[in-house]
Amino acid sequence: MAAFHFELVSPEQLLFSGEVESVAIPGAEGQMTILRDHAPVMTTLKPGVVEVAESASKTSRIFVRGGFADVATGGLTILAEVALPIEQLDAAKIAQELKNAQEDLADAASDEAKRAASEKLDQINELKVALGL
Repeated sequence: MAAFHFELVSPEQLLFSGEVESVAIPGAEGQMTILRDHAPVMTTLKPGVVEVAESASKTSRIFVRGGFADVATGGLTILAEVALPIEQLDAAKIAQELKNAQEDLADAASDEAKRAASEKLDQINELKVALGL
């Protein structure tokens, strides 16, 4: 299968840069699979998993929490708000983070603390849903 260039960037780091056969992304309008010579398009991303197929036998999965995907003649670029490789995630750790976030929300005294705790709780719930936990 023909390859194209793909980059996935988060504010912290460049998570992927290379030639791929396909990339499935969680677009705001629904799941999209990008192949070589895809029509140019830009879309926002919803929280979910980006599946990168470098070849028929080598795939990787990366959780993204929002961002933008830009398909152009040069390939696909994803600018993600948050991006985490799936293999770095642990269900027990996520469950503990969820419990901690719920406690932080219950203990929040100011409106700003409540907003921050609520946002953190939402992020963890999005991660759980995306991973099917």
